[in-house]
Amino acid sequence: MSALVGTVVVLAVATLGLWIGARWLVDAASSMADAAGISPLVIGLTVVAFGTSAPEFAVSIVAALEGSGDVSAGNVVGSNVFNLGVVLGAIALLAPFRATETMLRRDAVAMALATAIATGVLANRLVSRPEGLVLVALLTGYLAWLGATARREADGTDRPSTEPSTESTLEANEPSVRLRSETGRLLVGLALVVVGGRLLVGAATTLGLAVGISEWAIGVTVVAAGTSLPELVTSIVAARRNAVAIAAGNVIGSNVFNLLGVLGVAATIRPMTVDPAVPVSLVWLGAITAVATVVLATGRQLTRLEGAVLLAVAAGYWVTSVLG
Repeated sequence: MSALVGTVVVLAVATLGLWIGARWLVDAASSMADAAGISPLVIGLTVVAFGTSAPEFAVSIVAALEGSGDVSAGNVVGSNVFNLGVVLGAIALLAPFRATETMLRRDAVAMALATAIATGVLANRLVSRPEGLVLVALLTGYLAWLGATARREADGTDRPSTEPSTESTLEANEPSVRLRSETGRLLVGLALVVVGGRLLVGAATTLGLAVGISEWAIGVTVVAAGTSLPELVTSIVAARRNAVAIAAGNVIGSNVFNLLGVLGVAATIRPMTVDPAVPVSLVWLGAITAVATVVLATGRQLTRLEGAVLLAVAAGYWVTSVLG
């Protein structure tokens, strides 16, 4: 009884930490984007997305070191289904939005390509070290691409004054001061999000193993959902605060990072052989990625009905994963 009460307390504290951390993370990211002259989408695709993917990275790396390739791969595949089905679906239910930005369309296509590449790598149920290195190299190239975009955006906001004055100098210093202060808030928020998500994952994983669920099923359901809680909470908070670009960028960037970075680094550390259920799971991931990519890339509004469909697909995936 005392153990149950302790678990409930941990879950409550973790949930509170997640929500507070997500609010700070979103607010700080929005402010940083404004101060640096960078679009909120780029911040969502990079800082926010990679930060909220930290739990997936940590869990998959530990699993790879322990030889649990099923948990590593299952976590990546399951997390991406969760991001597109639950996170993107929840955003649509809360705040239907139209993805019209050129960059968003480009990155939606990048997400689809990353999914196709990872599917090819996992198709034979073996991820070798050279394949892992290729995935990491592709992620590095993608980040360099985004970095170049961010620099162009920042340079575009720098318009030198023909008559410099003390007042203009003070105004020029304001963005750097805001960046320093908001960076601290972003890091604290990110830490709360990651730690809160990790606490929830630990409790859920222990419970799943206790009732006899397989490692693969735990990887694609319990661990995947748990490690994706930062993306879910952060995106919901962003959507409710009208920061849809950060919310959508968070989903896309996290999926790219999971497929290329998390899977790539895990395989580089220790080549893995994964469960026979992988091909079926990859079909689910490919289907939901195709639907989401088409909706985002065409600039159509993601409606509440479409959000509900994405949620239903994710639920169907989990049911088949556990029962299968």
